[in-house]
Amino acid sequence: MQGDSARRAYLLDGALAAAITAAVAAAAWAASSPSALDLLLLVTGSLALAGHRRAPRAVLAVTTLCLFGYVVHAQPGSWAAFPVVVAVHAAARSGHRAYGIGAGAAFLAGYVGVLLVSGPGAGETVERALLLLGWFLCAGVTGLIDKNWQAYLHQTEQRALDAERTREETALRRAGEERLRIARELHDSLTHSISIVKLQAGVAVHLAHKRGAAVDPALLAIQEAGGEAMRELRATLEVLRTDGPEEPLSPGAGLARIGELTERARAAGIALSVRTDGDARTLPEDVDRTAYRIVQEALTNVARHAGRARTAVRIGYTERILTVAVLDEGPCAPGSSITPGTGLTGMRERVAALGGTLVAAPRPDGGFAVHAELPLALPLPGAVSAR
Repeated sequence: MQGDSARRAYLLDGALAAAITAAVAAAAWAASSPSALDLLLLVTGSLALAGHRRAPRAVLAVTTLCLFGYVVHAQPGSWAAFPVVVAVHAAARSGHRAYGIGAGAAFLAGYVGVLLVSGPGAGETVERALLLLGWFLCAGVTGLIDKNWQAYLHQTEQRALDAERTREETALRRAGEERLRIARELHDSLTHSISIVKLQAGVAVHLAHKRGAAVDPALLAIQEAGGEAMRELRATLEVLRTDGPEEPLSPGAGLARIGELTERARAAGIALSVRTDGDARTLPEDVDRTAYRIVQEALTNVARHAGRARTAVRIGYTERILTVAVLDEGPCAPGSSITPGTGLTGMRERVAALGGTLVAAPRPDGGFAVHAELPLALPLPGAVSAR
């Protein structure tokens, strides 16, 4: 935007300089037939005004010298001072007021000297001198006014930017405070409960070992899941407190831990099968994490809502798409109305953030299916879709 504005300003300066050149050349032809030297001085001094934004002092010097040379050689009327008046205005506008005053005074003194030598008369000389003096004063004053106006506009724009930045900082601060509040609430409400579950499971396992009895696999699964929940909760709380990116899953990452989910699901009584199609490979971190969370949430829903029905997990690798499907044979009837809970909503949000698609609906032959397609090339912001 700034580059376009600068180019437009330079084009406007060039057009203005060309118009001034044409005007003074026409005035010179109307007054007399100018020589080649006269035209060279007029054109050079006038066209130099096109560069007044980039080099105002140099333009002031070139225009003043060229037009003074023309005045000495051709002894024209007062109109010959017009390019110098414009150069003085440009110098004052750019902050070089002293140079403008000096150039204007020098040109005016030289012009009066030419008039005195050529002898048009004292009255006409004074009249022309006063006219030029008024022009130069007007040029200096308008240049200063323009400079102050530009400074005011810049200051207003800066204040607007500062106000916008202040609003953004306030919003970020409030968001940070809200994250800390959420972190405290999660810590106070969930950490205690999960710790109690894990502790009770550990006590039960210890007592079983002490009595020499076999430990129920479901009890071991509860103990392991409690420990894993504590680790992930701590990682989530750390992210909320530091405003950083979501931590990678540990140990390992994403689908590399599918075996752990399988073992826990089977220990919970789910008849589970896992199949991988295509060549498994390293995935982008966000895609890997999202795929893991989809499988994790889907298996949790099977345990809660499907009576631990027979379930199949399918992972498919293609060149551009990762497919994740979790199919159960639970009691959900075809065409049943499903009210999305927090888990399904979270899955949809994760998939949509990656520009993928998610279908979670009853299967035609009974049971429930979660099917997600995740692009392996992350989309540009805003280019997301979900269904």
